[in-house]
Amino acid sequence: MLKIGDIRNGYEVLPANKRKTILLLSDDLRMPSGVGNMSKEFVMGTVHHFNWVQIGGAITHPDEGKAIDLDADTQQRTGVPGAFVRMYPCSGYGSPQLVRQVLNAHPEIEGLMIYTDPRFWEWLFQMEHEIRSHLPIMYYNIWDDLPYPIWNQKYYDSVDALFNISKQTVNIVKNVRTSYEDWQVTYIPHGISEQDYFPIPEGDEKLQKAKAELKEQIFKGEEKDFVIFYNARNIRRKLPADIVYAYRAFCDSLTEEQAKKCALLMHCDPADQNGTDLPEVVRQLGNGHDVIFSTTKYDREVMNILYNIGDVGILISSNEGFGLSGAESLMVGNPIIVNVSGGMQDYCGFKKEDGTHLTHEDYTTEWGSNHDGRYKDHGEWAFPVWPTSRSIQGSIPTPYISDDRPDWQDVAIQMKNAWSERGEKLKARGKAGYEYVINPEYGFTASEMSKRFTHDILQTIDNFKPIPRMVVVNGTDWRRKVIKENGLTMTKEI
Repeated sequence: MLKIGDIRNGYEVLPANKRKTILLLSDDLRMPSGVGNMSKEFVMGTVHHFNWVQIGGAITHPDEGKAIDLDADTQQRTGVPGAFVRMYPCSGYGSPQLVRQVLNAHPEIEGLMIYTDPRFWEWLFQMEHEIRSHLPIMYYNIWDDLPYPIWNQKYYDSVDALFNISKQTVNIVKNVRTSYEDWQVTYIPHGISEQDYFPIPEGDEKLQKAKAELKEQIFKGEEKDFVIFYNARNIRRKLPADIVYAYRAFCDSLTEEQAKKCALLMHCDPADQNGTDLPEVVRQLGNGHDVIFSTTKYDREVMNILYNIGDVGILISSNEGFGLSGAESLMVGNPIIVNVSGGMQDYCGFKKEDGTHLTHEDYTTEWGSNHDGRYKDHGEWAFPVWPTSRSIQGSIPTPYISDDRPDWQDVAIQMKNAWSERGEKLKARGKAGYEYVINPEYGFTASEMSKRFTHDILQTIDNFKPIPRMVVVNGTDWRRKVIKENGLTMTKEI
């Protein structure tokens, strides 16, 4: 158990009555979604400095209408004395009425944070003046790709601070938001738990035994010397069928004996209405090569073992805000085959002409993404694939976005390149990637993410200036104003 005054994730463990209270709106932090997992990471990583209240969303929440006390579980998990986490589950992401109820129940709340796609928060942005007359609104924000989403301006302008998950997103916000001060636009990449994901030590007999047993279960006793691991949803933008087709081409380039010692291990739903029927893709296009599906919903301990069974991770999405599985692969010491797009660029370790790594400050109005291949020098742990097709896709709410598609043949080439270094050379590449992501300078660990959250939340609260509840216009007190912009009608109290 920690003690008051101890230092955790860069900040002092405060007495419970000295911690500022933050209201979080996102996926229920107990849920296994990417947003839920990351919500849990930064809440658990900062409970020594903040008290947290969450309106936790799900599609249809079984606990809707309840108030759930997570204090004891949080204190056991983190060792933080007096840790406070209160959960208000809801279906969807909440409502104005629920936010008002929670704020009334917890008058100690000093800031509100939202996290997920801005289109889920239109109802909140419509009441932002009501909230920002008392509290700052913070947004943990991501946007997948260019061109600059000008229609997001009304969302970015409706919050006090945007904490951005990728370098590219920092630049997007700076070019879309009407105006900003430096404290309002910051960089906080997703951080992976060092306790949950790590290279299994050779001397750890318990974990090595568990790894051997899981390998036996997956490969049915067949010896594999090269395993490509995919851990992501079976949805179209993740391009899982392209991975299967690239794997076929890669294996076809080997001898029959060499190909038999390879496997593509796909941890996803084999058939998904938002993706495709992957077993049928394998039957018709796989040419008999070994593609194995892992469908069990494992806890993090087993997921770490599953990652360690792989030799290289793969993520080639045509749109990807960050790509957790790429960072998780590096965290266990595996190199990655990755499409250079969106937030996936961040952990490839791209370097400028002077040999230093790209930072979020290197992205500019004129140059907003390395998907064009301006910088080719990268960390040895990355096997990058460059988009060969950058088409504009869109929908009614999001009229345009670049769809960065790699050629499956280029993916197959990088599979072959990784295979050619299997064994100690590939492990050395993976070790370099591991050392990169655990370096706090780059922000990819949960502890560093929590440190940055603490800093940026405190900075936002310190700099927050409440919006006046009333202004005088031409001698008349105007308390409400209807604004119509880009088809969105917002009623604001002023």
